[in-house]
Amino acid sequence: MYRVASPSEYLVITGAGIDDIKLAKKGWILPGQSYIIFDMSPVNYTFEVQAMSIEKLPFMLPAVFTIGPRIDDMPSLHKYAKLISLHDKLSSHVKELVQGIIEGETRVLSASMTMEEVFRGTKEFKQEVFEKVQLELNQFGLLIYNANVKQLVDVPGHEYFSYLGQKTQMEAANQAKVDVAEARKKGKIGSKEREGLTLQNAAKIDAETKIYATKRAGEGMMAEIKVKAEVKVYENVREAEVAEANAELAKKKAGWGKEAHVAEVEAVKAVALRDAELQTGVERMNALTRTEKLKAEFLSKASVEYETKVQEANWELYNKQKAAEAILYLREKEAEAQKAIAEAELYACQQVADGEFYAKKKEAEGLMALGQAQGAYLRNLWDAVGGNYAAMRDFMMIDGSIFQEISKINADAMCGLQPKISIWTNGGGEGGRNGAMKEVAGVYKMLPPLFKTVHEQTGMQPPAWMGTLPNSGSNN
Repeated sequence: MYRVASPSEYLVITGAGIDDIKLAKKGWILPGQSYIIFDMSPVNYTFEVQAMSIEKLPFMLPAVFTIGPRIDDMPSLHKYAKLISLHDKLSSHVKELVQGIIEGETRVLSASMTMEEVFRGTKEFKQEVFEKVQLELNQFGLLIYNANVKQLVDVPGHEYFSYLGQKTQMEAANQAKVDVAEARKKGKIGSKEREGLTLQNAAKIDAETKIYATKRAGEGMMAEIKVKAEVKVYENVREAEVAEANAELAKKKAGWGKEAHVAEVEAVKAVALRDAELQTGVERMNALTRTEKLKAEFLSKASVEYETKVQEANWELYNKQKAAEAILYLREKEAEAQKAIAEAELYACQQVADGEFYAKKKEAEGLMALGQAQGAYLRNLWDAVGGNYAAMRDFMMIDGSIFQEISKINADAMCGLQPKISIWTNGGGEGGRNGAMKEVAGVYKMLPPLFKTVHEQTGMQPPAWMGTLPNSGSNN
């Protein structure tokens, strides 16, 4: 039969005439061959990966991965067809496979980064997770078409991001308070400075005006006095003969001079007095301005220091709480690990004991069976030889190759021996006389070669009372 796959599908054919598998968009399905059709469309997998940073702070990482077969690489399609195509892409098997790879790589990567690095470097973190997961998916012929890592989420019981948000809000609020206080301080100081400058300028202008008016009045009076004095001088010259007129003229001149001098002194003193009054007012206003400025600065600094100390205390309390929670979590995990190790060791010991018991049991059963078989064999042999013990013993020695072993042992014992044969004569030419002493002399003549042979083979010397062997190799 002839089969055609849709644009997003592939035929996987195997069977007679095909060594491995055959991928095609269309083709004939011959007798002895089977086929399946798999879809190449990518699928979205949504996960919430629970990971932990290097500070042992847990967090949730929601992520959506769009994964499908690599359609532009035929070896990858072969891997996908052989490993994944038999399962539904939405089945729990494929989802657990993909989820296991993503969770493993995410946890390994997050364990080497701090929470601040994970939070601030979300783009780099996503890219590294993407690359490491893709390396693992290559062996299944899968490709990540898109990966979307959402905002990090707190794990219930570990509100790191909530506390971080509260810290940011408090810092912004405190900064806003400091900015408002600074603006108020600048406004009050500027207002006071403007008022002081206005008063100073007004006092300066008034003083200059009065000084000018007094000066002009003095000049006018001086001019008038000068004119009058000239007139009087002229009159006095004309009336020099009149002493009364001269005296009156002198008296009037003295009075006018006094009045002019007094007017000048009063004008100078009045100007100095007014200047001192204005200067005192200006200094008083400056002192008030500096006092208000210092009050505002001290109040702002005190408020900022108070808010800073409160935030530092809250942050220190938060760090201590998190450190205590981390220690408690570590202790719990260590206890669970020790419990698991103890259970594993107990199970291993039980298995070893069961194995040894089973081995001993089987060994005992084998020994019993062997003994029973040997007993039956000996009874049959005893019956076959008619109760003859010697015949039964010889047969068993022959059957067990005992005689061959004895012969081999004797041969091995004799092998390598180098016996030395010494020939001694006892004077056979005198055999006709003194026959009784001949036998005694023969015994004594036999001893030297015997001692020499023993010495050569064992290294032992004869006792000193029996004699000593010669150093040379002579036979006499």
